[in-house]
Formats: sequence, structure tokens, C-alpha cells
Amino acid sequence: MFSFAIIFFFAVTGLTLNHAEKFGNEVQTVQGKGKLNVKWVNTRDTLSVAKLEIVEWLRKEHKLKGALSDFRIDDAQCGVSFKGPGYAADIFINRSTGEYDISQTSAGFVGVLNDLHKGRDAGPVWSVIIDVSAILMTLVSLTGMVLLLYLKKKRVSGLLLAAMGLMIAYIIYSMWVK
Repeated sequence: MFSFAIIFFFAVTGLTLNHAEKFGNEVQTVQGKGKLNVKWVNTRDTLSVAKLEIVEWLRKEHKLKGALSDFRIDDAQCGVSFKGPGYAADIFINRSTGEYDISQTSAGFVGVLNDLHKGRDAGPVWSVIIDVSAILMTLVSLTGMVLLLYLKKKRVSGLLLAAMGLMIAYIIYSMWVK
């Protein structure tokens, strides 16, 4: 029962991933423009760009979510990206003027769940949760098999059904997936 919630979560999100069009693929994109302190970006060398000030100011000004995933600097512009489950924000800053364009994309509740299922942009702690979930599901499967081996009346039929399930999955894969 300890792993019930985890198994239930991955089962439901497996369905929402496989049938995304039926579960409200509600991606919303919001565009905007703005201007930040030009001193933060208008410097002679790229090492002098005030990354921390820019990131914190953008977070506060636009209520950005997610983790900073990329901060690119070239001669003409800076690109800043934030990513999180079901969320992305991309900002392109003109280094000579401090003006920027921002695009925020939100995939809604189902999009967040789907990204959590895949571990996309969820961070290292969620990655550990996925690993622990996989271990728990493996243990649940193995304990079921071990229990079957101790039931003399059900052993042969259970092993035959397990083998048939494996063969059917392989046949489906080899005929329709490859």
C-alpha cells in the first residue's frame, strides 16, 4: 500500500500522456515586452553582464516560475530561459538598449502532471522520486512473482499467464511498433 499513490500517479499520467488530445491540451502562451536597466547588459565584455540582477529582476517583474535553465550572451543580445514542469519562459534582451521580448508558455494542470511523469524540467529531487518509484514498482512486481511461486495450485497457470503476457507484448511490439 505504500507504493499505491506512486503506482496510481504513473498509471494515470501514462494515460494522459498517451491520449493528450483527450485530456485538455491547454497550452497557453503569453507574449510581452519590457525594458530593464541597460547598465546590466550594455558592457564591453560578456563577463560583466549582471546575470543575477537580471534573473531576479525578471522573476519579480513577470512572476516567472521554474528554474533558470539557460543564460546565453552574445555581442548583440542575451537570452534567458526558465523551465519547470508544464512551464517555460524565454526572454531575449537587446544589449544596447535593455529592451526585451518575453514569451511564457504554460501547459496547464495535465501538462504539469505529464512533465512530472517524464521527469522533464522537474529537478534532481523529483528524479530521485522517480527512481524510488521505479524501485518500489519493481519490488511489488517481484514480490507478486515470489508469492505465486509459493502457491502450488496457481504456480503453473500463473507462470503460463505471465509468459503469455510477455509474448503478446513482444508480438505487438514486433508487428506494429518497429
